[in-house]
Amino acid sequence: MIVRQFFMALVATVAALGFAQTAQAQQSGYIVKPGDILEISVWKEPDLQRQVLVRPDGAFSFPLVGQVDARGRTVMELNKVVSERLSRYIADAVVTISVQQINGNKIYVLGQVNKPGEFIVNPSVNVMQALSMAGGMTPFAASNDIIVLRGQSKEQKAIPFRYADVVRGRNLEQNIELIAGDVVVVP
Repeated sequence: MIVRQFFMALVATVAALGFAQTAQAQQSGYIVKPGDILEISVWKEPDLQRQVLVRPDGAFSFPLVGQVDARGRTVMELNKVVSERLSRYIADAVVTISVQQINGNKIYVLGQVNKPGEFIVNPSVNVMQALSMAGGMTPFAASNDIIVLRGQSKEQKAIPFRYADVVRGRNLEQNIELIAGDVVVVP
């Protein structure tokens, strides 16, 4: 019962921290992902201010710039690309790109949890936090057989996670930071 109360308090805390997601995305290190919504504006050019959606293929379109491949790029790198392409048409263009919504940084929690599903997360969510976001485990969960599925396309790997160890402060290295696309499976 105490563990359940702990998880409920942690869920409330994680929800409150969700508002900080867009602020963290403004840092130069955030890598833009498909599904993210960017606000692009060019100073003194009202026709060049709009929100763009990063498509599933990782690209977006912007007037006078054309298609921009955002895969694997940070906000600052995209700012440089857009500025360079606009320089053909607008001398000394001052471009601002900000992340309005982080929709592409998703993880998934499946199995014996109270609220399975997909979760939009900030870049620093670990396995314990993901379990909290999913409302904790059900009484039927095999908490020491949890795995994290990681990988894209053909290469997948299963990373084991033993809840009992982590909750006791042992083997904390298994409480890994999750990345976009990870699936936490609670059998």
